[in-house]
Amino acid sequence: MTSLSRAWAGRLLMVAIAVVAVVVVNAQKDQRKGPLPAFYFEVKIEGHETAYFRSVSGLKIETEVIEYQEGGNTGPFRKLPGVTRYANIRLSREFTGDRALYDWFLTTQKPNPMRVDGLLTLVDRHGTRVASWTFTNGFPVKWEVPDMDSDKSGMAIETVEIAHEKLEMK
Repeated sequence: MTSLSRAWAGRLLMVAIAVVAVVVVNAQKDQRKGPLPAFYFEVKIEGHETAYFRSVSGLKIETEVIEYQEGGNTGPFRKLPGVTRYANIRLSREFTGDRALYDWFLTTQKPNPMRVDGLLTLVDRHGTRVASWTFTNGFPVKWEVPDMDSDKSGMAIETVEIAHEKLEMK
């Protein structure tokens, strides 16, 4: 076998190994049904550019339980659904100096705060959508950055808290 044909054989072998690796990785991804790690969140808020956040909390829906006693004092209690409440959503990201969230928060100081709908998407490390939630009629109720201290290392984290009227998983 000549050195040229050995070089081509080596290249073909490397291509074959790469193809097999891609097939194996894709097969493992399709088989995985366990809990998914939270990589990052893409957030689209109506009227604002898409932003990326390192953490999202408050994706919570809770319905109050009303106990109703039938038949006077001795009858059994029935449990009925009451008011459904949605927790405030907290979005956190590295502070970049971008004023968009701060300026949006300032609209709450007006008599009618700007209410918007939004889409929160959990994205894996490859940029693939894992899950999405929408919120309706949201407005910011809190904006903060941490205390600035030059003696501390680490990044400054910007946080905005959004009150809203409805949360749905898509």
